[in-house]
Amino acid sequence: MSDLRSLLQDLDSLVPDCEARLGQASSLSDLEEVRVEFLGRKGRLAKIMSGLPALSKEEKPAAGKKANEVKTALTEKIEDRQAAVERAAVLESLSRFDPTMPGRKPQEGSLHPVTLAMDEICDVFIGLGFEVVTGPEVENDWYNFEALNIPPEHPARDMQDTLYVSDSILLRTHTSPLQVRTMLEKKPPVAVIAPGKVYRRDSDITHTPMFHQIEGLLVDKNVSMADLRGTLTAFVRQLFGSKTDVRFRPSFFPFTEPSAEVDISCVMCGGKGTVDGKPCRVCKQTGWVEILGCGMVDPNVLGSVDYDAEKYSGFAFGLGIERVAMLKYGIGDLRMFFENDIRFLEQFA
Repeated sequence: MSDLRSLLQDLDSLVPDCEARLGQASSLSDLEEVRVEFLGRKGRLAKIMSGLPALSKEEKPAAGKKANEVKTALTEKIEDRQAAVERAAVLESLSRFDPTMPGRKPQEGSLHPVTLAMDEICDVFIGLGFEVVTGPEVENDWYNFEALNIPPEHPARDMQDTLYVSDSILLRTHTSPLQVRTMLEKKPPVAVIAPGKVYRRDSDITHTPMFHQIEGLLVDKNVSMADLRGTLTAFVRQLFGSKTDVRFRPSFFPFTEPSAEVDISCVMCGGKGTVDGKPCRVCKQTGWVEILGCGMVDPNVLGSVDYDAEKYSGFAFGLGIERVAMLKYGIGDLRMFFENDIRFLEQFA
């Protein structure tokens, strides 16, 4: 019985001792120290209850009941003191608030200019009847090169500066693999655009290892170069204005034949070659700026996806979105797209 009486006395002493300690606690960290001291795994309550096994079977219920009462009382007092400390902190903070001071205007977010350009380009082509397709950024060699008429020994592979994961797996160098994937899944007519990130082992003042492209494909019966010219001319004039001049120059791409590059009249100087009597830096006084590459789909590409090249024809095109964004928004330095300078980005809010 003396062991039980001693244990109960020790339990009774915990509450006033805790109250005294709480009276000295002025911060949340002080309260945490008090909680650990009295209710922690190695705290005073736990140490007292370590004597429970020494009690008789008849004495244990009374000791356990008292311990639960004390634990509840301690918890309530600590929580009450914590609420009081938190209220005091709020009141102190409000006491420093000056309602006469002007408020802070929150910074407004915006879509990135590259995203804005990509969305606008997609909207134009959707309006022309194209469907948007997406796919993996990690590709295999067949989709990225061989199905596009670029076999292993083809010199065009050297132009791509490819980032390889393994001998046959790579980061896609263009979004053209999505054209191949679409043609394998669908039969003509097909009209799709493939926007997304592409990767090349290239980094200097005018190139980045990752950039964005949109590539397009249209395959149907009796598709001609005239359809290509009409589609891209309509696209350019809707994007840059109805007075924009467009010209097509012969070029070479492995997956199109014939191929062409498309120039538009310089948006900075209006095609004059000068701005306020000074040479235009964008077009280098030529009055023209290249914007995309295009051409008629090579029959070998159609054959790789089991399209009948005698029955169907098509055209394909591709453009860099960063270049379009620079021209559209008058941005003179490619690095501004990646520096995340809020002063630059907030202009597009």
